[in-house]
Amino acid sequence: MGPVEKFYIEIEKLREKEREEAKLPAKARRGRPRKRKMYFTNETEMAIIAYNKETSDVLKNKVFNEFIYYPFQKLSENIIHTFKFYYFDGGTREVQQEVIAFLIEKMGKFVEGKGKAFSYFGQIAKNYLIQNNNKNYKDLKNKAPISVIDFQRDLGAEQALQEKRDGLDVFMEGFIVYYGKMVDEKFKSQRDKKIAHAVLKLFEDRKNIEIFNKKALYIMIREMTNTKTQHITKVVNVIKEDFALMYKKFENGAYF
Repeated sequence: MGPVEKFYIEIEKLREKEREEAKLPAKARRGRPRKRKMYFTNETEMAIIAYNKETSDVLKNKVFNEFIYYPFQKLSENIIHTFKFYYFDGGTREVQQEVIAFLIEKMGKFVEGKGKAFSYFGQIAKNYLIQNNNKNYKDLKNKAPISVIDFQRDLGAEQALQEKRDGLDVFMEGFIVYYGKMVDEKFKSQRDKKIAHAVLKLFEDRKNIEIFNKKALYIMIREMTNTKTQHITKVVNVIKEDFALMYKKFENGAYF
């Protein structure tokens, strides 16, 4: 039995204990009253430890999506807003994805028993944001007037962007199904087919993991397929070219 499978068994035992305690009268429960549930818990740390020890890409991807991605997302979001790291080229969501990608890169360096995972990854996220926020602020200050620095939002542009995203979402649903049927025809080696299906799987799960940042996308594909970056790049470039061509046709009224 692998580390992730053991983790799921242990989690089920802990939750069963919590369910049993919840049935007891308030006076019979031990310890302090439970506080509001936190997003980064002991379960998160246990999941990270299991992820680092696991050899199965399928199980690593499963435990990451179910137990690690959301805590990383909330951690990055809270640090961005708490310390007002707003001097970035993209919006807050894009910055979050950059931070999550960086945290994924550093996951393997977390050592069990040497401090809490929450503090470890919180410090990593904060250091990343400080470094990049300061750099972008200096660049912006040198290039833009004060009015741009203080008020960067363009509501009209944001509305147009949202409408474009809605259309893209419709296209993506069709593209995933259509291109999934073309994989065997487009790619000859099993390695390339595996990479292509991993890309489509990330597209399919985009509302849960929302990985559109290039760096994060590559890291996730590498974790899912255990392939080298140059092989991923080759397949991604083919899919990207087909995606652009088909999206152009979609914008002109064609569908799948």
